[in-house]
Amino acid sequence: MTSDTRDTKILVIDDELDVTDVISYNLLKEGYQVKTANSGSTGLEVASEFQPNLILLDVMMTDMDGMEVCRQLREQDKFDNTLIAFLTARGEDYTQIAAFDYGGDDFIVKPIRPSVLKSRISALLRRAGRYSNRDQNNTITLGEMTLNAEKFEVEVSGKKIDLAKKEFKILALLLSYPGRVFTRDEIYRQVWGSDIIVGERTIDVHIRRIREKIGDGYIRTLKGVGYKIDA
Repeated sequence: MTSDTRDTKILVIDDELDVTDVISYNLLKEGYQVKTANSGSTGLEVASEFQPNLILLDVMMTDMDGMEVCRQLREQDKFDNTLIAFLTARGEDYTQIAAFDYGGDDFIVKPIRPSVLKSRISALLRRAGRYSNRDQNNTITLGEMTLNAEKFEVEVSGKKIDLAKKEFKILALLLSYPGRVFTRDEIYRQVWGSDIIVGERTIDVHIRRIREKIGDGYIRTLKGVGYKIDA
């Protein structure tokens, strides 16, 4: 148990009581603050009061499915920094893609051993911590790369990189959450805006140009899903 776990609040939303009991028992042993909810609607109420750092969210629930719960959470500014990890027995590609489209940060397929789940949670929280600890100058550093959002500057191994405006925005978005997969739709909405329509190849061209400038070792493509920067 560490001060980090004692300060971390986790909400488990699943309509199977035995699932929430087992997960909460194991997380409480690690020192996390834990609350549970056995329906989507109750989960929204508890989340509003509890303000968790992380939500473990089942997809298939009777009153309201996890996708809708996630959508409603992401519409509220107070959950902007809340991690949402879908925990579900459904592992199809289209379900995973939908989960990321709705704003999920991770996708964990059940059944999963408690020790593995705890490791996944620790990894998620570490990645979020690296982002939240950016310095006062609004600078993000990852490996040999540094991005300063205020100065609109990127450096790799001490060398300044000249990026076009949209390239910079894409890179800043990916760096905002190292390890998280950003779907194409998310990138379109946040970089171009929902009112602008661009061709499917546009994002591929921009990613290729970014890689040419910063190197191939940072941005990963998840075929059929989107892009991420490895933490």
